[in-house]
Amino acid sequence: MGILDNRCAIVTGAGRGIGLGIARALGAAGAQIVVAEIDREAGESATEALVESGVDARYQHCDVGEVSSIQRCVDETIAHHDRIDILVNNAVFNAPQTPLLDHDDDLWDALVRVALRGTERFMRACHPHLRVNGGRIVNLGSAAGYQGMAGFAAYAAVKEGIRALSKVAAREWGADGITVNVIAPFADSDGWRRFIKAQPQAAEQMLEGRPVPRVGDCESDVGAAVVFLSSDAASYLTGVTLPVDGGGAFLA
Repeated sequence: MGILDNRCAIVTGAGRGIGLGIARALGAAGAQIVVAEIDREAGESATEALVESGVDARYQHCDVGEVSSIQRCVDETIAHHDRIDILVNNAVFNAPQTPLLDHDDDLWDALVRVALRGTERFMRACHPHLRVNGGRIVNLGSAAGYQGMAGFAAYAAVKEGIRALSKVAAREWGADGITVNVIAPFADSDGWRRFIKAQPQAAEQMLEGRPVPRVGDCESDVGAAVVFLSSDAASYLTGVTLPVDGGGAFLA
């Protein structure tokens, strides 16, 4: 038996990378997975792979930047599973590294709409269902925010906004039995590979001096942390940011 048996988890942006790794880990722990993904091909492929590995998974097309799409995902999850126990807000707009002076309104608006408002809207839409059995919310932050990484002003600001939002929700929803935590991962994702290709020297510097001298695995490292935060073992833990980064937070 898994520690998350009979629980239902929505994972946004679960078609690839960190989101898929989290979905795999939650599924291996027994959770039923809803792959909420805007990229239909990636979402269906990820769902097929999860099912082939023995996970109870279904694909739900979802644009986290659209309120109606979020509500449709929640409604169809309830119709199919009759419960929501875990929400992982992973979906984000892939922002290019851009100097602050070159940030334009389109970049800011896209990141706020998808990452910050998408996280907030999904949390509120799921709240009535999460409170039924004492739910878990895990949101994704980033070292780009609390370390202030150059070239990522909008992304960093949005990720810090998610951390602030999570702390407020943790205070307000604790009495409802809902915990709200944040992870800040460093893993072998598509975004990391793009960063290596674009800035190999900067990528090498990010690894230098890291206490655990490797890049994390999306499933066994990041996903395992989410499984813990979603389990009964973490029922007394809320409002925290957990850097899942091999000690990289110490290097700031």
